[in-house]
Amino acid sequence: MNQSPVPASTSGTPVASPATTGAGDAAAADTMEQPSAPVPGDLTRQRRTLPANHTQATTLPGRGLEGHRWIARPAEAYTVQALKERLIGGIQSWRDYPPSLRLWFWLIPTITAVLGGILRFFRLDAPHSLVFDETYYVKDAYSYLVSGYERSWPANANDSFNAGNPNVLLNTPEYVVHPPVGKWMITFGMWLFGGDNPFGWRFSAALAGTVTVFLVSLIALKLFRSHTLGAVAGLLLAIDGHHLVLSRTALLDVFLALWILAAFGALLLDRDDGRRRLASRLAAQAAASPRGRPSPTQLVAGPWLGMRWWRLVAGICLGLAVGTKWSALFFVAAFGVMTVLWDLNARRIAGIRSWFSAGILKDGLLAFVTIIPAAAVTYAVTWTGWFLSKDAYYRQWAATNPAPGWDWLPNSVRSLAHYHLEAYKFHQGLSSDHPYESSPWTWLVMGRPTSFYYQTPKQGTPGCVVETCSSAILPVGNPVVWWGGTIALVVLLFWWAGRRDWRAGAILAGVAAGYLPWFMYPERTMFIFYAVSFEPFLVLGLTYVLGLVLGRSSDPPWRRRSGLYVVGFVVVLAVVATAFFYPVLTAEVISYQEWRMRMWMPSWI
Repeated sequence: MNQSPVPASTSGTPVASPATTGAGDAAAADTMEQPSAPVPGDLTRQRRTLPANHTQATTLPGRGLEGHRWIARPAEAYTVQALKERLIGGIQSWRDYPPSLRLWFWLIPTITAVLGGILRFFRLDAPHSLVFDETYYVKDAYSYLVSGYERSWPANANDSFNAGNPNVLLNTPEYVVHPPVGKWMITFGMWLFGGDNPFGWRFSAALAGTVTVFLVSLIALKLFRSHTLGAVAGLLLAIDGHHLVLSRTALLDVFLALWILAAFGALLLDRDDGRRRLASRLAAQAAASPRGRPSPTQLVAGPWLGMRWWRLVAGICLGLAVGTKWSALFFVAAFGVMTVLWDLNARRIAGIRSWFSAGILKDGLLAFVTIIPAAAVTYAVTWTGWFLSKDAYYRQWAATNPAPGWDWLPNSVRSLAHYHLEAYKFHQGLSSDHPYESSPWTWLVMGRPTSFYYQTPKQGTPGCVVETCSSAILPVGNPVVWWGGTIALVVLLFWWAGRRDWRAGAILAGVAAGYLPWFMYPERTMFIFYAVSFEPFLVLGLTYVLGLVLGRSSDPPWRRRSGLYVVGFVVVLAVVATAFFYPVLTAEVISYQEWRMRMWMPSWI
């Protein structure tokens, strides 16, 4: 964040802070928090107020901004419009776009989601068998459909599933170590289309992946205020092979990515909502003052902003994310800090004198008591099936294990707490060897993709016209997206640290929360597909850098045209890469030589 002091009047009363206006087609969002940052967007503008004894506005040249207004009267600085412009920017919602662009604000995410949906639902039932960890989660989901909790299976359960006969459940409970949400979502597809076919198993994953594409495009529009960049972000995620495979397979990770991204989007909406409230309440105080601005006392801490409903939504989404996989807890921490930092900076920009302490007390504490309880209650509710059962694993543990001093807790709560403790021990001690395990050091460069499925059909098999063929599912990411996104992260670090761009910091927070914690467990068995939880932020990071290449709307036409050519080339290259790898993403039958051509690294085999 920009920590420069707020300009003050001769009496020491803060009266305004840097502001920005305008946003063009390549706009990157409001730039008032990083006024000198050459981020993708319209011409950055900056206003500073005169001391209180000045009586008229003055236009000053400098920094290439000749003709732009730098100074305003104190009374003008605390109108609703001036405050909103300073805190949010010239484009404050989709309604602020010209009428010709408003429809495209919603059409662009919809079009990219439709493309993503076609890629995800086409041949979704291939292969017609359980692949990789579907052997766990699909069977658990079917158990939910039948009894509401996980039950065990006979040794030949996979053969029965593949033959369309899943009704071979045993009556004993099964011990599992992941929470229920992702499995309940898989159950939804089975409820709609039956548990006896792969389309039913995978429907919810494909739907979640499609919705994630829609959200990424919408969030890019919100962050960058550019229809072009919104389309780029949605398209890049829609065609990425890693996300595509996880969206076509009934594993938990795509659901985790969905709820994390939904929480991030809710916090973006809360950011604007909180700033609108701050602007409205400060403006009301200024209007009630004969001096045309809030009193020095009112500007010490600023107003309370009340209940933040989008934070409640974010808390629910984070609870569902934790209810899918516990690794979402790192996102809870990262997003909680991020949203409070946004509020601190909002108060500073608005001219609040004690902005840090006021932001902690008036925003930070309320953020904690809104997000954390909402997430905790949501998480507890996701275990309803376990609570309602009598025979689920560890359901009766407390009844046979009295705990003096803890008897005031219901047995069901003590049993669930013990369940969590045992599951935590399992995750901590998970270190068994696996042929496709991979270190987090290799994830960003796709060092060791996890093979989900591989068969070698012989000549005469449908689709195989040569002696030896291959049919594979390898969740290898699009090289343009992953390698380009990795380079983009370095650029974002410079723009966040050097230019103080909050957008770069927000994207980096999403990547860091999903990626860095895995380095704390070097002995644990890990897989590259865990990276799908932060992949949407990697795509946003690449889109951010492409926005820098695209340039600002105020740039000369030749500059904009050149930038557009470069961005178009990158997108086309990504589309060609997906088309090349598509057969090994979707279990198409190809010749063995064609399969080998797509194994660019020995570690991919």
